[in-house]
Amino acid sequence: MRISLMQYVLTMGIYIAFLYGFHELCRKHLKWSMIFFFGSLLTFPLWFHHLDGWFRWGKTLLVLVPTCFVNVVRLSNKHKDKGMAIFKKNWVYWVLFVVLFANIAEASMKDLSLGNYFNFITGILLCITIPIPSKTWRVDRKEGFADLVADIPLAWCFIYTTWNACFVYAENPGYLASSMCILIVPEIYSIIKKRSDLWLNARIYTLAVHLLIRATMGDIFTPLMGSASWANEQAVYIWGVLNIIVTVPFAIWWFTKGAKANSKAHSSTKVA
Repeated sequence: MRISLMQYVLTMGIYIAFLYGFHELCRKHLKWSMIFFFGSLLTFPLWFHHLDGWFRWGKTLLVLVPTCFVNVVRLSNKHKDKGMAIFKKNWVYWVLFVVLFANIAEASMKDLSLGNYFNFITGILLCITIPIPSKTWRVDRKEGFADLVADIPLAWCFIYTTWNACFVYAENPGYLASSMCILIVPEIYSIIKKRSDLWLNARIYTLAVHLLIRATMGDIFTPLMGSASWANEQAVYIWGVLNIIVTVPFAIWWFTKGAKANSKAHSSTKVA
């Protein structure tokens, strides 16, 4: 199927706007978000018709279940009362840290199986440079929305974006255009709104609703913005090389002084 440039612009633009609006809805209306995502788990009978293989099932569960957990953590931290105190402890951020680590690692293992070796290495470096949650993750009540915020460097967010896009391009180039929409929304917060601390929050909710659409409605994106025609093995290789070229200097900086500087810069903003 041949898709025109104008169709890509329109469909991708509309989907980006939808995802951005959906994230804002989840930020500002937490109880609605809880009902929506806990209810989404009840749709699992539909998944048998649309999800094929361990990777798709694992990815869907590894995103939707933690999203429900994020809602519980946000709600328990929204008010200063002692209700649900167990979810106000640092252990909840370590759980989310492990989930983020596992999501990147899972995709990296897929990269390895596909022979996308340079991107695999980039994924591993992303895993080991995630900021430690005990110092830089928290629930922020300043705007009254109980946002999950993580003080992640802008460079890490950018590397994750290009690494994930390269992974999708190698695994199934037909999904690259729709995946780019999901990746662009968190970058809007990081770059345009200068809130890279909201990158993780935006990534969680936009990825969750995208996977839910795929699991319950099937592949509705290929007719609208399918990008299979973009497939090019040489481009995958070059993209992987470029990713590792950018990531190695970042990793060196992170382990020499970046981690300490990031923790120190944001330590005063952590909510007790």
